[in-house]
Amino acid sequence: MHLDLTPEALLVQLGYTRNEQTIQQMKNIIDNTKDFAKFSHHLPSFNDALAVEKGFIAMSNSEDHLKIKCEEDSNASNLSAFTDLVKHWADKYKLDLQKVDGKNTYYIIGHI
Repeated sequence: MHLDLTPEALLVQLGYTRNEQTIQQMKNIIDNTKDFAKFSHHLPSFNDALAVEKGFIAMSNSEDHLKIKCEEDSNASNLSAFTDLVKHWADKYKLDLQKVDGKNTYYIIGHI
């Protein structure tokens, strides 16, 4: 089954409040992410999987991309599991990710 997520539905799935600003920000992210529809229906389940390792998917405040982030207070085993999970997911769904230098954060650039 293929599920197309609207900007509003995706905001709710990621825990954001729906208002004009967040809806527009999500629309900009979708428009700026290459082939977003090819992987977007997997984002809610990936976000759930990340939560086990103290990670989450969020909207970036500085870029028109979603970001995958690990909580700052995570221990080494969480960080290792988080990194492995991100790499596995990126390989499985053929995603182009950009790692932020010095942080446990990745921007989702789009489908390869």
